[in-house]
Amino acid sequence: MIHLASNSTSRALLLNNFNIPFIQQAPTYDEETINTTNAKDFAYIASKGKLEAAIKEFGLATPLLTADSVVLSSDGSLLRKPKDRADAKRILELQSGSSMAIISAMHYKTKNFYLSDVSATYYEFLPYDEADLEAYLEGGDWQGKAGGCMVEGFCKKYIKSVQGNESTAMGLNVERLLGWM
Repeated sequence: MIHLASNSTSRALLLNNFNIPFIQQAPTYDEETINTTNAKDFAYIASKGKLEAAIKEFGLATPLLTADSVVLSSDGSLLRKPKDRADAKRILELQSGSSMAIISAMHYKTKNFYLSDVSATYYEFLPYDEADLEAYLEGGDWQGKAGGCMVEGFCKKYIKSVQGNESTAMGLNVERLLGWM
């Protein structure tokens, strides 16, 4: 049993899909205080900060797992979680017909073991259908998602090419984690 110190439904889904038993409760942590334009640094700092907060709040009686993700657009922009619907539309329009990288970092810590990982999955997308994009924005599934992107949902039918693990793009490189559990 591990403690998933994250509110992410995508990370919980991944752990369920890989039959990893877990409890889920996130620590109090404000990633908005992170000031970097480097995608790998952002994901690492955010996930490490969540780990430190989780250790303080929950201890290490159960192995802790934290993670964070961010999207790097083809123009080098760091695309974090959209602040509102207009921001989500702007971010998703940057991805439409373009390429991007989804960077995810994770930290897995037990009393005797520590794993830190930063992974990336690269996507090239076909142009998004405007009506489809509007329906996605209305549905609100973009909320709380790095880059507003759901490669397992809305974005899936627009994937032209992919390099890397879908789990990384969903917020947690489970394949890497399994090798160490």
